[in-house]
Amino acid sequence: MTGEQRSGACGDAEVQAPRTPEAAAELAPPVDSVTLLNGRRELAIRHGADVYRLRLTASNKLILTK
Repeated sequence: MTGEQRSGACGDAEVQAPRTPEAAAELAPPVDSVTLLNGRRELAIRHGADVYRLRLTASNKLILTK
């Protein structure tokens, strides 16, 4: 089996994780941060049972925290 397998967040479907950044880039096109934040400075992202915060700093950098 190639790649790492992990359980998906939506049910028991297995997802094949890419081994290289190039392979990951082929899965989906990039999403612009302006689209994600939609005019806000901070965004909550739920991943399984955890919630992460994606924050746009005053120096225009993104920080992801748990």
